[in-house]
Amino acid sequence: MQKNKQGFTLIELSIVLVIIGLIIGGVLVGQDLIKAAQARATVTQLERYNTAVHTFELKFNCLPGDCANAASFGFPPRGTAEGEGDGNGVIEGHNCNGGFLGSVESCGETALFWEDLSQANLIEGLFNTASAITYLGPVTGSALNAYFPQAKLGGGNYIYVWSGGVGSDNGSADNGLNYFGISPISQMTGYIRSEAGLTVGQAYSIDTKIDDGLPQSGNVTALYDNYNVPGSGSIGWAAGGGLFGASTPYPYNPTTAATPWAATNCYDNNNVAGPETYSMAQNANQVNCALSVQFQ
Repeated sequence: MQKNKQGFTLIELSIVLVIIGLIIGGVLVGQDLIKAAQARATVTQLERYNTAVHTFELKFNCLPGDCANAASFGFPPRGTAEGEGDGNGVIEGHNCNGGFLGSVESCGETALFWEDLSQANLIEGLFNTASAITYLGPVTGSALNAYFPQAKLGGGNYIYVWSGGVGSDNGSADNGLNYFGISPISQMTGYIRSEAGLTVGQAYSIDTKIDDGLPQSGNVTALYDNYNVPGSGSIGWAAGGGLFGASTPYPYNPTTAATPWAATNCYDNNNVAGPETYSMAQNANQVNCALSVQFQ
């Protein structure tokens, strides 16, 4: 006796496909919501740090890390060289063994910035293990958590401080401005070795919430501190897995030259000379960006 074999009807298959599509769509929407929430949380984090800096400055008449008379306030005593608490209003690093200034994150004001804020009870967490005189390195992995706060953005991103900005030459304070940098840190050996760690969408979202939404202008730029730049200084424009113009000498300046799109771009201008814009149309979810946010 032959048994009847009953398969799925086209209607049943259609319903299953619709359900699968709804599940996939829900997952993608959920991921977008999570990324948006992380970007908002990071903006709030930066706002709190800016508030902490202003409060510190009002109370002690100097910036965290930059106090020339730090010991009189009960903070760790500073050295006598530039970048060790010279009170010039610029957060500078200092070569642990002497030498040039720059973004030397383990020594000088860039390191003591977090310690001062912590000891003044103006920041969440304890970042009081940095030293202004001792060479620290290599520091990797979870040990970095003692020196830099983790960005709410996730993805291994940290927040650090540096100075110089557009046109900087080997990390020197060309423009006299201070920045919060946002990027992953793989290693600290005096200087930090960093890389792109934000998606294009995250960078654009943060930039538009705080500034003009353009990667090479305003108070938020696709610029980050990284000493591991071939043949150049310790900063670079974030453009992809590497740096914009990494093969050319510093200083790194904005460009309006025609920049073609590439899968590794943080920004481009569609190969038409003019201002660069974030590569949102094709690279929104690619991890190609890093940011620096000027103190407010």
